[in-house]
Amino acid sequence: MKPIWIVDDDQSIRFVLEKALLREGLTTRSFTNPREVLAALASEEGREGPRVLVSDIRMPGGSGLDLLTQVKQKLPGLPVIIMTAYSDLDSAVSAFQNGAFEYLPKPFDLPKAIELIRRALEESQREEVAEENMLASPEMLGQAPAMQDVFRAIGRLSQSNVTVMITGESGSGKELVARALHKHSTRAGGPFVAINTAAIPKDLLESELFGHERGAFTGAQSSRRGRFEQAEGGTLFLDEIGDMPFDLQTRLLRVLSDGHFYRVGGHSAVKANVRVIAATHQDLEQRVKEGAFREDLYHRLNVIRLRLPALRERREDISMLTRHFLLQSAHQLGVDPKRISEHALEVLGQFNFPGNVRQLENICHWLTVMAPAQVIESKDLPPEVMSFSASHAPATAPQAAVQTAPEGPHTSEMHSTTPSSGVCAPEKASPWINLGPNPGWESALEVEALQLLGTERQDVWDVLTRRFETLLIQAALATTRGRRIEAAMKLGIGRNTITRKIQELQIEG
Repeated sequence: MKPIWIVDDDQSIRFVLEKALLREGLTTRSFTNPREVLAALASEEGREGPRVLVSDIRMPGGSGLDLLTQVKQKLPGLPVIIMTAYSDLDSAVSAFQNGAFEYLPKPFDLPKAIELIRRALEESQREEVAEENMLASPEMLGQAPAMQDVFRAIGRLSQSNVTVMITGESGSGKELVARALHKHSTRAGGPFVAINTAAIPKDLLESELFGHERGAFTGAQSSRRGRFEQAEGGTLFLDEIGDMPFDLQTRLLRVLSDGHFYRVGGHSAVKANVRVIAATHQDLEQRVKEGAFREDLYHRLNVIRLRLPALRERREDISMLTRHFLLQSAHQLGVDPKRISEHALEVLGQFNFPGNVRQLENICHWLTVMAPAQVIESKDLPPEVMSFSASHAPATAPQAAVQTAPEGPHTSEMHSTTPSSGVCAPEKASPWINLGPNPGWESALEVEALQLLGTERQDVWDVLTRRFETLLIQAALATTRGRRIEAAMKLGIGRNTITRKIQELQIEG
């Protein structure tokens, strides 16, 4: 992991932060003045630099604010925390305009300082993931005529700053289109900032979008930049705009109309030089008729509309996308890529994909972990695909009723649906299919345990626990595309726990 750089001429400050961060398992590198930092960046050209920079404002040999400006030119996505005495508070607040992540008043409470650095680390992680996705992944894949129309539209809009509305079903790739519009625009050198307005509670969404001043509400111990300021000079992607609360729609309309906004609790207007791209899976015209969406905002956003086709409307792309996602998943998990048979592709191509491209990607991650051989056969496909295929096959004999799996292998709520007749069970047992009082995997575990207990071994608990934990963590990493923190959250364990387990179990990826 890249270190945290600490810049302060006060040795005691450096010592305290170094020791506290070391206890948290975080590496550091310390400097006494800005000149040393700039020299280190120059000498390490081609390397990644720090993960977070924590700098004092006033030091012999240079200003922390000047350092902030110069570092941001080299590493625009780097979170920088400015430390300051109370007399320098005005300077620290002004530093936000130059891209500071936060300020840390001196003397500071050490646990709060570590918490602030943790937040900066999470921001740095998000920036890295976004940059990796922008650079490593192909922008978009598709040979179907409907996708070619989308590509042509992106090309026509490449030199325009016009507001774009992207519509399409969930999982069809709306954010991917937004990123492509940004990458091929005149704003490509600026940041791309995305926010899902449906995923953030109403009480927090205003602050997320527009930022807040210190003391604006309970818990606002410092000023904070919102997404509009973070996207300055670049593109702001507002996903699921149809779910935005009505009162916030008014504030968004004001920004789009005159290009200015106010932070929560603020009294000075902030100019927004941002291109807005919005997306929704909802029928906004109907939302307007129902009074849930402002008509004037709808017309302001709906300057250019791009409709993304559902995956079932572009079945000729399923084969190409499947092979791409299998390669991508294998790379992320550090394993050999699996191949898929033509018959398995035919079965997969008949599926309706209610979750669209995102569901196909998840299925490929699942197959990378769960398919037993290097060549994926139709019998290895997940339960929902097999159930769909069986239910749409010609009936040759009465079929036994079973309970089908949930809609996708990685949905957040794994619950059984109502039994439906005429659906064949897949060829191998799955924990997502209700097989009655003796589920297959539990029976297999019991048999394995009895076999081991019948030997002279005295480590049966450790052996089986290790195998169980390995499989569970590998499956979680597959569903989150290798993102450990998200995998830990899904498993209900801490991020330190999953990191320790990966090392203990020697899990690759």
